[in-house]
Amino acid sequence: MRKLVYIILVLCLVQTSCKNNDKEQVQQPITEVQKTKPNIIIIYADDLGYGDLSAYGASEISTPNIDKLVNGGVQFTTGYASSATCTPSRYALLTGTYPWRNKDAKILPGTAPLLIDTTQLTIPKMLKTKGYHTGIVGKWHLGLGNGDVNWNKRVSPGPNEVGFDYSYIMAATQDRVPTVYIKNGYVDNLDPNDPIEVDYDKNYGGQPTGLDNPELLTMKWHHGHNNTIVNGIPRIGFMKGGESAKWVDEDMADTFLAEAQNYIKRQKDSPFFLYYALQQPHVPRTPSPRFVGTSGMGPRGDVIVEADWCVGELLNTLEKEGLLENTLIVFSSDNGPVLNDGYYDDAVEKLGKHKPAGPLRGGKYSLFDAGTRVPFVTYWKGEITPRKSDALVSQLDLFASLASLVGSDLTVPDSENMLNVFLGKSNEGRKDLVLEATSRTAFRQGDWILIPPYKGAKIHKDVNIELGNSMEFQLYNLKEDIEQQNNLAKVNPEKLNEMLISFETIRGKEYSKTQKLELK
Repeated sequence: MRKLVYIILVLCLVQTSCKNNDKEQVQQPITEVQKTKPNIIIIYADDLGYGDLSAYGASEISTPNIDKLVNGGVQFTTGYASSATCTPSRYALLTGTYPWRNKDAKILPGTAPLLIDTTQLTIPKMLKTKGYHTGIVGKWHLGLGNGDVNWNKRVSPGPNEVGFDYSYIMAATQDRVPTVYIKNGYVDNLDPNDPIEVDYDKNYGGQPTGLDNPELLTMKWHHGHNNTIVNGIPRIGFMKGGESAKWVDEDMADTFLAEAQNYIKRQKDSPFFLYYALQQPHVPRTPSPRFVGTSGMGPRGDVIVEADWCVGELLNTLEKEGLLENTLIVFSSDNGPVLNDGYYDDAVEKLGKHKPAGPLRGGKYSLFDAGTRVPFVTYWKGEITPRKSDALVSQLDLFASLASLVGSDLTVPDSENMLNVFLGKSNEGRKDLVLEATSRTAFRQGDWILIPPYKGAKIHKDVNIELGNSMEFQLYNLKEDIEQQNNLAKVNPEKLNEMLISFETIRGKEYSKTQKLELK
C-alpha cells in the first residue's frame, strides 16, 4: 500500500510540474512523499553489558520494554561498540571513524574541549542534508568549547556545531562536574548572580569534598570520586556556584525522558533524528524512588529497570503520535559492564546469580570481548521481520547504513554500509573490525579475535576486571570458545600470522604505543 501511495503521489507531482513548467518554482510545504522518510532514533545505554537484558539471557532481571525491541527486530549476537570506554565509542558512533585515529579520543574530563572537529562529518550533519531535524538528549561526554569554558555564557562549540539542531545534555557524565543540564549551549536554570566555576585540578576555598568531609555523604566513594559533593554524592572535579541549575540525580531519568518525548512531539510532522543517550547504568546509580528495590540487586539493577521503563515510555509516545511504524530504532550500549566503578553501592554484594557480561570474558576497560560486545538491536515495526543475527556489525557502520537509507552519498572511511543487515534482509556482516580499549587495540576477523601483547596488570583491582593484557599474543576462536579460555596463538601460528598482517594493514605497526589506563 505504501508503495502504491508513493507512485500515485509521484505521478501527481510530475503532472503539476509539467503544468507549471514556465513558472518560477515556489517552495512547497512538506509532502506525503517526504514524510515517508523514516524517523531515526538511537537509544544508547551507558555501561550496559551483553548479559544485562532478559532478551539476551539474563534470568535475574526483567527488561520487558527493551525485550520488545529485541524480539520485534534484529537481535545481533556479535554487535560491537568501537571501544571499551564511553568517549571513544560515542565519537565512533557519531562520526563513523575509528577512535584510535584521534589521539584525543579517550575518557574526557568535564572541561575538555570539543573532540569532534566542527568540519568533520557526523550522522546528524549527513541527515540534515536530507531534510532531517536533529536532536540529542542525554549524555554527551565528547567535550565542549575550546578548552577554556565560561559556563555562564553560551558554551560553544558543542553538539549544535557538529550537526544537532537541538541539544539537551549533561556536559560529561553523572559523576563529573559541572552537575548541570545544558540546553543548546546554555546552562539550564542558571542564576546569573550565582555563577558557575569549575576546575579539575584544585578546589575552591571552603568547599567540602568527599575526601575531607565523609560525614556529608549519602553515597561513599571507593576510588577516584572524592572531590566536590553534590546532593550528598562526591564527584570527579571541583565546582562552585550554580546552585539553582544543579540537577537532582534521582530525577535525571525522568528529565531526559520528558525532553526526548517533547522533542518527538515537536518534530512529529517532519523527519527527525533523535540521539537519546541514557545515563544508566553508569555511576552514580541513583534511581527514582519509584524504582528503588525493584530489581533486588541494589541501585545498579534498579537503574536498569528504570532505563527499561524509559524505553517503554518512549515507545508509547511514538505509538500515541502515530510514528512507530515510520521510525527506525537502534538500541545499543557504549561499552561493556562494570560493577564497582568508584562508589560503594552494593553492585557487587547484591549481584547474586546475575552475569552482566553473560558468557563473555572481561568488561568495561577490557580488550576481552565483554568490553566491546554489547546488546545491539534494530527495530522498525512493520518493516523489519524479527530475527536473530550472528552477522558481525559495529556501531561505526551506522553512518554509512543510515546514509544509504536516506539516499545520501556522503561517506567516511571506516563505516561500512550494513543497511540490509540492519533491516534483516542479509546476514553478511563485516569481514573484520579493530576494537579499542583505553588506547590498546585488538582485531576481530570472522570468528577469530587477535589480541597483541600489551604490558600492564592483567586485572585492575579497583574494578576487578580482566584487562586482556599479556606478554604473549592471544588468539581465540569465538565461535568455539566464546569465553576466551583457549589461547590458540602457539598451536595455530599460520592463523596468527594471517590475522596480524591484516590487523597491521589497517592499524599500522604502532599499535603497541599506548596510554596509561585511567578509571574515570
